[in-house]
Amino acid sequence: MDSLSQLASFVLSHITGLITLLIILGIGILYVQDRSQVDQTIRRNYPVIGRFRYLFEDLGVFFRQYFFALDREEMPFNRADRSWAYRAAKRESTLQAFGSTRVHHEGDVVFANAVIPFTGESQNSPITFGPKCQAPYTTDRLFHISGMSYGAISKPAVTALALGAKQAGIWINTGEGGASDAHLESGADLVYQIGTAKYGVRTSEGNLDPEKLRSLAARESVKMFEIKISQGAKPGKGGILPADKVTPEIAAQRGIPAGEASISPPGHQEINSAAELFDFIHEVREITGKPTGFKVCIGNIDDFRAVLEVLISDAQKAADLATAEQSKQVFQTYLTDYAPDFITLDSGNGGTGAAPMSLIDAAGMNIQESLPSVVNLLTSMGLRDRIRLVASGKLITPVDVAWALCAGADCVTSARGFMFSLGCIQALQCHQNTCPTGITTHNKKLQRGLDAKVKSNRVANYANEMHSELDTIAHSCGAANASMLNRSHALIYVGNQRAVSMTQVYAGDLTHEK
Repeated sequence: MDSLSQLASFVLSHITGLITLLIILGIGILYVQDRSQVDQTIRRNYPVIGRFRYLFEDLGVFFRQYFFALDREEMPFNRADRSWAYRAAKRESTLQAFGSTRVHHEGDVVFANAVIPFTGESQNSPITFGPKCQAPYTTDRLFHISGMSYGAISKPAVTALALGAKQAGIWINTGEGGASDAHLESGADLVYQIGTAKYGVRTSEGNLDPEKLRSLAARESVKMFEIKISQGAKPGKGGILPADKVTPEIAAQRGIPAGEASISPPGHQEINSAAELFDFIHEVREITGKPTGFKVCIGNIDDFRAVLEVLISDAQKAADLATAEQSKQVFQTYLTDYAPDFITLDSGNGGTGAAPMSLIDAAGMNIQESLPSVVNLLTSMGLRDRIRLVASGKLITPVDVAWALCAGADCVTSARGFMFSLGCIQALQCHQNTCPTGITTHNKKLQRGLDAKVKSNRVANYANEMHSELDTIAHSCGAANASMLNRSHALIYVGNQRAVSMTQVYAGDLTHEK
């Protein structure tokens, strides 16, 4: 006992020296490590102190987000927009005092408020997808959850999103990973995405399995099918799920080996031409009996026009084979059978869990350019009444969504907006399996912080507040509800100080130049 007391007394009396010795020893070890390694020049030339360069690089992201970036300048989403999503999800006041912090730039939208606003009852008009299908889908909601696959995001996140969608009466897109148990057990309306790898409905060779597709379509909760042609964040490249996110459970769901990166092909084996695209749509609709469309990011409006012209041309060829009395009916029947029931337009500034920087930064038209152009194109070709349009890509606030409705979208979907409602802090670690909020990681310790029941309420709150403010904008413009918004209800800045009617700006086949 005396020896222990003496030892404790010695340690306490020499604590400063011992700590100094340990620090010197640690620095010495780091010095030897840095001098002997050859991977990093800075550390080799400036041992120990060179490590601060990498520390400051990591901390720089944090300091820019919380201290240095202004409310309206942070990317990809500024603090003002994120804060609105957070407050809406928590049912906190979304009101703002003193005045706007927004500086108008060319291309920005302002709404044309009416002299006498609408003050009656607000109820959105129902929207029906695939009215000629065996099982059409009708919804009166305008804002839905875009594709985020189980794998790219965690099981608690999927569960919260699906339960929140059910609570808010909106649909949730499964993403290319397929319909997980969390999706199917939630009771929410599902849009099943058929990616290029066809996870969930594939044969062992990677082709479409009709029986798996038919079995899935028999589920009441699966309302529509979306064929993924391209994604805004990486058009021309398939989905990317890093190896450390392919857990045994994810692998079993997708039918792939665990621990190996899931790299989807850039395109569908069955689709190598415009005609084959419409044949594939027809095949999926025939098997499922439910509305079928496709998701695409437009790169060139003329290229997209050429694709639709094939549909019109083939319909006309079928009509030419019929009698004069039957020609018009045959033409319309062909469009009913082969045209998509909807097109999801994704934006070149869309998000994803992992993509090459070259595609994220510099591929695909942004939704602000492509949506008005596609609306004009479908109208000029007589297809607008046949095909519903869903807009997607960085549309997370009521202003963004109302712009899309004015421009011609029937509905809007968002992924990152709903990620914010789950608590996403834009840490930009989606591809590293280290998401600090548990949303895009399969690390159980990090997932513990995401309570699916609590977060599902916030998902529903976010969707409900979005619809409420959309109606507020519509009423200000004199419209009875947000589904009635059109181009006459908005102005577009063509210079820093001059706003012109959206109807005029978006006239013609192409939107305005920026």
